[in-house]
Amino acid sequence: MYSFKNDYSEGAHPRILNALLESNLVQADGYGEDQFTQQAIELLKEKLGRTDVDIHLLSGGTQTNLTAISAFLRPHEAAMAVSSGHILGHETGAIEATGHKIISIDGVDGKLNPTHVKAVLEGHPDEHMVKPKLVYISNSTEIGSIYTKTELEQLRDFCHENNLILYMDGARLGSALCSDENDLKLSDLPELVDAFYIGGTKNGALIGEALVICRDSLKADFRYHIKQKGALLAKGRVMGIQFLELFRDNLFFDLAMHANKLAGRLRDEISKADIPFLIHSPSNQIFPILPNSVIAELEKKYAFHVWEKVDEKHSAIRLVTSWATQEDQVEEFIEDFKMLVNLNF
Repeated sequence: MYSFKNDYSEGAHPRILNALLESNLVQADGYGEDQFTQQAIELLKEKLGRTDVDIHLLSGGTQTNLTAISAFLRPHEAAMAVSSGHILGHETGAIEATGHKIISIDGVDGKLNPTHVKAVLEGHPDEHMVKPKLVYISNSTEIGSIYTKTELEQLRDFCHENNLILYMDGARLGSALCSDENDLKLSDLPELVDAFYIGGTKNGALIGEALVICRDSLKADFRYHIKQKGALLAKGRVMGIQFLELFRDNLFFDLAMHANKLAGRLRDEISKADIPFLIHSPSNQIFPILPNSVIAELEKKYAFHVWEKVDEKHSAIRLVTSWATQEDQVEEFIEDFKMLVNLNF
């Protein structure tokens, strides 16, 4: 059975494994103070074109979101997120377990805009309610959509005018930046958001996310927060080595482009069969709406998530391609899909 369930089913790109092996017996300091992590941080600053940001490497997305958001907020302050946001539905209440409420917002196509945030501010006018303070967004979103530069500029301006923190979850940032519809560069982000992270786990690394803190007021004592949340790894070198390998050339973007290319192949062929999609998603996640009978047959050979019931006879499924997805498996899925759709129509 071949899996289209997620983009972290495989281990790590061979170059990363080789880099880990070659450095295995080199002695290094612990807790992210090793030479590999420090070199990776300097390399990322160079790629961002900014020396004034703080960068911390953490092991996973949930741990990064938990550590960052709880550190950025005071006890009475809350985060805002679209209803499909990862921190709302897939992190076991991690943020709220630290005492910070997450205010759910019905956005558009998995995204937030200033109008959404303004409505929340107006609905929380005084000290008898939590104070909305942090706007959480993802790029790409949980349902595969991406933010344009104009959309981020509008959000940034509104957040700064209202003294809010704009935080971007970048678990699938590589896919977003390599989308055919993207107009953002990695180096644009420090100007557009107050903090964000570059996801490695879902783009070729074994583990690792690089949190970039751009706003000076959020930087103080952050390593204390990492340690307190159990996220300061003794062998932090493991993440430093991986980010060095991902960014010493174009590997990070090449891997994301591979995932997007194969998602595009699936999208194009499914579209030719006049199959509708739950949402327009120009990244490495697609959500076709299929007859339940077709889904049942596909599940005999392929693994994927049945995302949402659409009606009594149809459901949306999620197909995710990764840096390691095999082209021949995509072509085989397409042929099986075509046969089943022809039988059902």
